[in-house]
Amino acid sequence: MSQQTHETEGVEVSEENTAARRDPRLLATVASPSGWWDAVKRNLKGGELGPVPVIVGLILIGVVFQSMNDRFLSPQNLSNLTVQIAAVGLMTTGVIMVLLLGEIDLSIGSVSGLSAGVLAVLAVRHGVSEWTAIGVAVGIGLLVGLLHGFVFAKMGVPAFVVTLAGLLGWQGLHLYLMGSDGSINTSASGPIAMLTQTYFVPVVGWFLVIVALIAYLVSVLVAERRRRQARLPYKPLAEVLFRAALLAVPLVGGVWILNQYKGVPLAFLIFVGFVVVLDLVLRKTRYGRMVYAVGGNSEAARRAGIRVDLIRITVFGIASTLAAIGGIMLVSRNFAASVSTGGGAELMMAIAAAVIGGTSLFGGRGNAYSALLGGLVLGAITSGLLLLQMDTSVRFMITAAVLLIAVILDAVSRRGRKTHARGGG
Repeated sequence: MSQQTHETEGVEVSEENTAARRDPRLLATVASPSGWWDAVKRNLKGGELGPVPVIVGLILIGVVFQSMNDRFLSPQNLSNLTVQIAAVGLMTTGVIMVLLLGEIDLSIGSVSGLSAGVLAVLAVRHGVSEWTAIGVAVGIGLLVGLLHGFVFAKMGVPAFVVTLAGLLGWQGLHLYLMGSDGSINTSASGPIAMLTQTYFVPVVGWFLVIVALIAYLVSVLVAERRRRQARLPYKPLAEVLFRAALLAVPLVGGVWILNQYKGVPLAFLIFVGFVVVLDLVLRKTRYGRMVYAVGGNSEAARRAGIRVDLIRITVFGIASTLAAIGGIMLVSRNFAASVSTGGGAELMMAIAAAVIGGTSLFGGRGNAYSALLGGLVLGAITSGLLLLQMDTSVRFMITAAVLLIAVILDAVSRRGRKTHARGGG
């Protein structure tokens, strides 16, 4: 018989045993430094590392490269870095969606190259309006992704095989479209070029910071009010304000630095905009919850009434669409589409950025901000090594080491969550 504590009326289970069985995620955080520290310790014990390793890694990268070259943290270099990561970052957001399902898409690079080729061929060789060409290129990416998803979900062909075939097939079509020239130069002043050559005046950057902070505070306060009214654990006002202050630090610092050069670049805003929208979709919508459910356990999701096949098809469609937009960004930055567009290291960098940013390879865990964090890590490494004039081989080896560390952390974190779940009873 379990130990009991008798009181005047009824029987109360001892506090120790109750706490042992309580899910740590349901514990409300006390609004004090000690309370926040207790929450951090609970998360670490349960294998929930969050973005901490990536943020620590970014700080270390910044310190190391700045000590070796004082131009690394200059406004010009950081501004260039934000533009450089936009294309691969958009591909990474699509990769994250597929990884959440516990699958892989090897065709991301080829799809971006194909869309870049379609864009250049239409806009330059056939004289189609650049905006129309952009729309068609994005549409091609969507159709390709839906095709991959259909073959995978409805015909039962493994995603690895489907997208491997796509990698080869779409790359072949890309080469065919480019023809013997191998490269097509685009206008340096039209809508395509504008995507990566546009910078906003300082006041726009500060306006966006204010809007972002207000939107964050309003959304969190409304959500916590609903939780309080439903008698669920909720974050106290002090913690909400503390989190808003933490968010304000990178926003204010980032805009201040970018304004020292040319201002906030449009390309980076497009990338961040897609990250924010995807994050809201995954966290706040029924569709997003279904994506996590399918990635966590597809059979359980099917039995719960979720249309697993539809989720898989749409996720692959989203991934290829984002890859196509990434390809358009590559054309915009280089003022040209060539046979090598999307066919280099873009695929590996996109997958590496997703994993380094914190998305699990095992499915069901991760968020859209992994694309931003992982992209910044890889972009910082690339930028630092270029400043030091080191060979591409060194960059690949360092990226491989960082990726391996991220995967090891993911595996250790996963094991820690399992152990913690068993220990919780």
